[in-house]
Amino acid sequence: MLKFAIVILLLAVLASLFSGLFFLIRDGGKTRRVVNSLAIRVALSVLLLALVLISLWTGSLTLNPTP
Repeated sequence: MLKFAIVILLLAVLASLFSGLFFLIRDGGKTRRVVNSLAIRVALSVLLLALVLISLWTGSLTLNPTP
């Protein structure tokens, strides 16, 4: 479940990245949609980092699991 949440957040960050690129090309940077996309991308990245750090702290995720 945790790895699924991490993958979903990574995909959401990528979607926000490409939507910002699309808005930049389409609008030429004249609207605030690029800035909004950047804000969403930063918020999702902070949420992803917090999720990974909390899961490492609680032991739900390990850095180098032994095979």
